[in-house]
Amino acid sequence: MPKFIQIIGPQAVGKMTVGQELAKITEYKLLYNHMTIEMVRNIFDYDKEAFLKINSIIRYEIFKEFAKSNQKGIIFTGCFDFGNDFEKEKEETDKWMDLFEETYTIELETTLEERLRRNKTENRLKYKESKRDLEWSEKDLLRSLERHRLNSMPGEGEKIFENFIKIDNTNISAKEVAKMIKEKFDL
Repeated sequence: MPKFIQIIGPQAVGKMTVGQELAKITEYKLLYNHMTIEMVRNIFDYDKEAFLKINSIIRYEIFKEFAKSNQKGIIFTGCFDFGNDFEKEKEETDKWMDLFEETYTIELETTLEERLRRNKTENRLKYKESKRDLEWSEKDLLRSLERHRLNSMPGEGEKIFENFIKIDNTNISAKEVAKMIKEKFDL
């Protein structure tokens, strides 16, 4: 049965880039969150009820079918709200993770200054069409600080997720972080 690897953290922390590197060294498939976001936002307004519903359905159906496959594993990247939306986030994440026998959660964190720098990187803009509007993207990143808590408090992640690790990737390359994850969880 395939493994489910979840990489969480705030916007522009490096989830997709780490996921890309981890996919290379594990041969796992990568579903970064904007693969579904960009598709659905072309039909429904971003952050509206219909957008959220359809995006959730698509992700669940992908995970459901993947869990029945003979693939090695899937890496998913996304934000997780440890604050106001915790119960809703946990319920959806549990629904996905319940499809798999082995699940792992990696939380990434870095400074706001580094996230603002990474928000403009070539790799991010290449794969995330909506982030190419840099003014909107930066405002959205800063707005999320007021509405959400996208990093856990010390010891919190271990209480919520099995097989959990939190990595401050401010000064560590995505390739090195991927190697740390692979070794930690023997992927």
